[in-house]
Amino acid sequence: MISEDSSPRSRPSGPGESLATVQRSLGDPSVEFPLWPPLLSGCPVTSTDEVAFPVEVDYAYDRVEPELFAPGGPRAGLARWAPLLPPLLGLGLGEGDTPLIEFGDGVYVKDESRNPTWSHKDRINRCTVSAALAVGAPGVVVSSSGNHGASAAAFAARAGLPAVVLASSDAPPAVHSFLEAYGATVLPVPAEARWGLMREIVDRLGFHPLSNLTTTHTGHAFGPEGYKTIAYEIHAELGVPAAVFVPTGYGELLFGVWKGFAELRRLGLTDRTPRLFSCEPAAGGPLAAAVRAGLPAAHVPVGRTTAYAIDCPVGGYRGVLAVEHDERRALLLTDAQLAAARAELSRQGIWVETSAAAGLAGLRAHGPIDGPVVCVATSSGFKDLDVGTHRPDPVEPTWAGVEARLRAAGIAA
Repeated sequence: MISEDSSPRSRPSGPGESLATVQRSLGDPSVEFPLWPPLLSGCPVTSTDEVAFPVEVDYAYDRVEPELFAPGGPRAGLARWAPLLPPLLGLGLGEGDTPLIEFGDGVYVKDESRNPTWSHKDRINRCTVSAALAVGAPGVVVSSSGNHGASAAAFAARAGLPAVVLASSDAPPAVHSFLEAYGATVLPVPAEARWGLMREIVDRLGFHPLSNLTTTHTGHAFGPEGYKTIAYEIHAELGVPAAVFVPTGYGELLFGVWKGFAELRRLGLTDRTPRLFSCEPAAGGPLAAAVRAGLPAAHVPVGRTTAYAIDCPVGGYRGVLAVEHDERRALLLTDAQLAAARAELSRQGIWVETSAAAGLAGLRAHGPIDGPVVCVATSSGFKDLDVGTHRPDPVEPTWAGVEARLRAAGIAA
């Protein structure tokens, strides 16, 4: 078992050395902890039985070299930003550096489906699997409906660590194949059993958890740091947009983007930050519920939605901070709005899963905003539940048959 006294085996050195210094409670920023070991159950001082407060990583910002953000810097995945990330061990997969695609009318889409496992989760797992290596964990375990599990399995394989993925029993077969391709042990279980079983694997086998272990969401202490790099990349291409719309489940991605822009301001690279909007399915929406009620986190009942990847029954304090307690920036979206946004993205050549379209759906529901606006699209359409379920009807192999089909598609007169 990995004890709470675990210390890292090694630290990176040289020009790309991490400037991470301590872990700090988001419940009370005056409460600090050593950088090692990563706190896997939130802040032990400020958390209560009802609310677990996450921690964040702090850095020696006064030691950041200006060249880190110079135009035309080396393109080496997240390793480019190593000074402002927790220590990165092992090898990456070329994660990050995803395209910012112009949609017109000042709208841009940050297409995270271009990451190695086709989702934004590669940014978080570059950091969390590094932590597992650093503390000498014998393996990693993750509870996931798809994206997180596939990414964790890939980075664990790259690091030479076994991975256990507690997956949804109703996930599509293609998702299970995706997970198994990386050599992960996939355990399909009912959703309500996943977190208890993950805790047992952590306690009994000493595996490093890459998913949440607490009543309200805290997740891995180092994980959201990887998401900051989305803000760095947007800033490098576009400057500071007026707003960023982010698909939101537990709020880690939302917080990471918020923190990245806050760091750019802290370092004097900009004098402002964008407004961030959380985009949740109306079938759940724990972040919106927490902000409306003035709470640090909330539990909500969840209904059925095609945005299954972000249909969460519980939120966390990170997301509340990112929308700055402003309920006007915590958006709830119907399945019809999500489907319309997914179709709009497809018409522009970007195929995403329904959950990933929530950013654009949020912008369309909110209405136009002056200045550049970025919508984060989190993952590939391959991940949706209906993939592979539709087959086109056969066409009679004659010109008459082909012409009839083309006419029905509006191509032939």
